[in-house]
Amino acid sequence: MAKRRNLKKHVNYISDVMVGMCIIESMNCDNERREAIGDLVGKVLDLRADIVSRISHTEPGNVKAFYKKLKDDFNTQIEEVFKKLNEK
Repeated sequence: MAKRRNLKKHVNYISDVMVGMCIIESMNCDNERREAIGDLVGKVLDLRADIVSRISHTEPGNVKAFYKKLKDDFNTQIEEVFKKLNEK
């Protein structure tokens, strides 16, 4: 259980950092870009909720593959948000 709790804490921390970066970026841009950044914040929050719920309900059987896929999904979606945040 402690490992899952730590994993949830890491996901929450990374998500909070991403939301913070989006807020900082939105302070230095025009209104059109702010709306796009607001959509990114929503995407990060949805991603966090999805990942945490997936951690809470681990599929029985091949647990190692389940967490590998979970990690890959989280990393690819966070990288996608980073790329969209860096676009100007």
